[in-house]
Amino acid sequence: MMPLSIFGFEAMWSPYFFIFLVAVTIAYFWLVNRSNKPTTTKQKTLFVTAIVLLYICKGSPVDLLGHLMFSAHMTQMAVLYLMVPPLLIKGIPSWMFEAIFRIQIIRSAFTFFTKPLIALFLFNGIFSLYHVPLIFDVVKTNMWLHALMTTAIFIAAMMMWWPLVNDVRGFPTLSGLKKIGYIFADGVLLTPACALIIFADTPLYATYYDPAAWMNALALCVPQSTLSSLELSGPEMFSSISLLHDQQLGGVLMKIIQEIVYGVMLFFIFIEWYRKERDEETIGVQTTK
Repeated sequence: MMPLSIFGFEAMWSPYFFIFLVAVTIAYFWLVNRSNKPTTTKQKTLFVTAIVLLYICKGSPVDLLGHLMFSAHMTQMAVLYLMVPPLLIKGIPSWMFEAIFRIQIIRSAFTFFTKPLIALFLFNGIFSLYHVPLIFDVVKTNMWLHALMTTAIFIAAMMMWWPLVNDVRGFPTLSGLKKIGYIFADGVLLTPACALIIFADTPLYATYYDPAAWMNALALCVPQSTLSSLELSGPEMFSSISLLHDQQLGGVLMKIIQEIVYGVMLFFIFIEWYRKERDEETIGVQTTK
């Protein structure tokens, strides 16, 4: 198998994206330190964790590998849309969100699109639409469409997670039972897209099986000067697994990671629910005395 290093440092490590994320992190801590409003160590840790995962997904060799192996692409999608958004929401203090929401058009849009049913169907609809083979192959070979689609899915993921994890005043959070139903519905809605991929008996995406389409997709993250100097025939040069098995593995990994993330979320929901019930019982006992 060919090593990823043949694509060069820029394609593997995305230095400009790294600099951008460092600037965002510096701006975050500057605002936190400049403000007298509370920001906990836990929030800072969650924010930095989200930024690190974001760089791993979109700036490290994982992003390049996502153009070579569909299973890497789906793992990238799972982390980017199921793990990074809740970490960001919990890591950004409420007063920062409240400052942003002073802009009425942003507040109005967020209020509408974070309604539970709308948020659920928006995220799962865009994600599933993206993985329709015809749309996927077009988006994967056009830099602007790819940037637009991935940004839209990320924003939709933020809105999908918002009713579950936000602590911002004026934005309601679902109750315990409703959170469980919401997570269950989210898992069900994502299943058809994963099933399409897992149970397909032929490779679905030309950007992984057609050499010309694959090269066009690869040009989104590898400089053209580097690509023109390489003799490449297809993604099979970088993987020992067949295209079909790689595709099926991608669908399975997406579903497994989703179940793990939602399982962890359910655990915390039950813990929160238990503590609330216990506190209410304690207050009730004290009141009767």
